[in-house]
Amino acid sequence: MPSEIERRYTRHAHRPTIEERAGGKRSIVGYAAVFYDENDPGTEYRIWDDVVERIMPGAFDRAIKEDDVRGLFNHDDNLILGRTGPGTMKLTVDKRGLRYEIEPPETTAARDLLVSLGRGDVSGSSFAFKPDDTSYREQGKVYVIERRSVKLYDVGPVSFPAYTATEAEARAVSAEQADRLRQEVQARRVQVPAGLHPTVAAALARAAAVATILAE
Repeated sequence: MPSEIERRYTRHAHRPTIEERAGGKRSIVGYAAVFYDENDPGTEYRIWDDVVERIMPGAFDRAIKEDDVRGLFNHDDNLILGRTGPGTMKLTVDKRGLRYEIEPPETTAARDLLVSLGRGDVSGSSFAFKPDDTSYREQGKVYVIERRSVKLYDVGPVSFPAYTATEAEARAVSAEQADRLRQEVQARRVQVPAGLHPTVAAALARAAAVATILAE
């Protein structure tokens, strides 16, 4: 399991918006993540040509109840927009994915962001996490990573979303994160001789995975 904080980006179809509230206040609303939908290939993150990552429904259920999550612009700690702890940001989950609603502060950075959002200059969202529960399986010639539960650190709008459903060759993650995920997959993609007792096979798989990690 990766120990570094991972970041993923939503596609342009889920552009963050501004919603008017009572008293003339405005909120920043968007989807930090979308759940995997087998009918929409744009809802999985292609890491390599033969490796994809899927955020499964339920992945944020624990996090939205327990984690104190920040709302950041471009994952920048200096550009904080809200936080779930004091209630200046609200996170909810629906059938589409993880939705955020932020009450931005009266700061120059927040006001500038509202202007950029209104103009359509900021077109994506993102979330930062560490996986808590992950499953792995092969589907045809593709290796699938399924994130079933995560620890959530921050969400919010970003200037350059790295992933869109229309960009077939675009990577969902940075090169560094893709390399880490490749190592994660290699540590579990173990060839075990057929016919072994399940207990022995499982022990060999664990040993091979540990050996792969130690060798990197």
